[in-house]
Amino acid sequence: MFKAEVFVTLKPVVNDPAGLTIRGGLQALGFESVKDVRAGKYLAITLDEPDEARARARVEEMAQQLLANAVIEDFRIEVQPA
Repeated sequence: MFKAEVFVTLKPVVNDPAGLTIRGGLQALGFESVKDVRAGKYLAITLDEPDEARARARVEEMAQQLLANAVIEDFRIEVQPA
């Protein structure tokens, strides 16, 4: 068993309205030093795969097919034993 964490973020060239809203809220609360916020998605997936390489490959397929939009998003995967 393996636990995979997938971090999906907008590509740097893509506008991030959620990030802008969060930044504005933080600055309004007195956190003036916040200059940029990028929002994203976090997914935790538990897989029953025989080894880490196979688990990573399966999550990579999931991310490419469903979890991230390759046109506007990047993703990063971390896999560890569950």
